[in-house]
Amino acid sequence: MYDRQVFRCEKTRGKDQEFEGGFATKEDLIACWETGWQVLFATLAALSHDDLMKTVTIRNEPHSVMKAIQRQLSHYSYHVGQIVYVGKQLQNEHWVSLSIPRGRFG
Repeated sequence: MYDRQVFRCEKTRGKDQEFEGGFATKEDLIACWETGWQVLFATLAALSHDDLMKTVTIRNEPHSVMKAIQRQLSHYSYHVGQIVYVGKQLQNEHWVSLSIPRGRFG
């Protein structure tokens, strides 16, 4: 099970340790990935309209909760892009496009 303390803030997160060890199996990796998304969606579902108007501090900079969510989603897309890039490199000619393949535009 995931530890809420790990996700609380950067100072208690243990970011360096996140890059150590890795996962024993693909299934372990996917389970962790899914847990992360479950945490996100559960957190978003629990927010009220008033919560969205509150201010949070990220790296000593105030943000509305709405802006913080937008910032985090942009951050996720950056990392997903990294994952796709590495996947393309590893799969090389066996890569299957995630959208419209080259040369097949309408």
